[in-house]
Amino acid sequence: MRLASFATHAQSPAITDDDRLAADCLRERGVEILAIPWDAPDVDWDAFEAVVIRSTWDYHLKVDAYAGWVRSFLSRPGRLWNPPRAVLDTLDKRYLIDLARKGVDVVPTEYVEAGAGQELLAVAGRHGWSEIVVKPAVSASARGTWRSSGDSPEGQERFAAQSLVQDVLVQPFCPEVVSSGEWSIVFLGGEYSHAVLKRPGEGDFRVQRHFGGSPLAAVPGARLIEQASAILAEIGGPLLYARVDGIERRGTFLLMEVEVNEPYLFLSFSAEAPARFARALMRLAGA
Repeated sequence: MRLASFATHAQSPAITDDDRLAADCLRERGVEILAIPWDAPDVDWDAFEAVVIRSTWDYHLKVDAYAGWVRSFLSRPGRLWNPPRAVLDTLDKRYLIDLARKGVDVVPTEYVEAGAGQELLAVAGRHGWSEIVVKPAVSASARGTWRSSGDSPEGQERFAAQSLVQDVLVQPFCPEVVSSGEWSIVFLGGEYSHAVLKRPGEGDFRVQRHFGGSPLAAVPGARLIEQASAILAEIGGPLLYARVDGIERRGTFLLMEVEVNEPYLFLSFSAEAPARFARALMRLAGA
C-alpha cells in the first residue's frame, strides 16, 4: 500500500493531532496519507488503496448523504475502513436494541420513533426510571443529549419537542458514570489495544471534553476486556478499529455504545497504539 486517505469533515479538514500519530507511523512505512473531507466534491476515492473513516464528525447533520457515501463502497470490498456494512449497521443507535435481544448486557433502552406521540412520563413510568437520559438515535459527541427526572414538566416539554422531529433513545441515568467513570475500550485489528476511563466535569454527566469531561489512561480487568471483545463479535468484521463504551456494574460490562464509525481513539494514551493501528491497516488492506 502506497496511498491512503483519512476521511475528515469540511469544518476541520486536517488530520487530528491524535490521528496524526497513526498517520506518521504509516508514513514511516512508506504510505502517503491524504486528509480529505468525506463529502468533498469530485474526489476519486478509487485512487486510494484504503479510505479510513476518521474525523467525519458532521455525519449526523447530513446522515442520508453520509450513508450514501458509505454505501458507495459496498461494491468495492476492502477499500473502506471500517467496512461499510459495519458502519451502516451502527449509524442509528437502534442497534443497541438488537444487541440486547442477542443477550448482550446493554444499558436498558427504549427507542422512541419520531412523531410517535409518546410522553416521557409514560416511558419512564413503564420502566420505573426516576432519572433518565434522552439522546438522539443518530448523534455524535453527545449532541442533543440531556438528563432529567422522569416526571419533570420541563423534561416533558423538551422531550415532546425533540421526539416530534427525530428518533430518540430513553435510558435510565447510570450513576456509575459519575462515581466510577465510563470506560472506552479500544480494539485495533480485532485485538485489545488500550483503554481510558472518562469522567464528567463537575455538575455534569457527559464525559466528552467539550462538556468538561476528562479521560485517563486505565487498564480494565480481563473480564471487562473479554466482555467487550464478545460484543464486537456480534458486530462483525474484520474491523480496523472499534471503541466499546460502557460502565462496570457489579463486575459486568454494561454497554453504552459501540463506535466503529468515527470514534476518537485516544491513540496518544498508549505508546504502542499508533503502530498497532498502522500495522492493522496494512494487514487488512493487503499491503
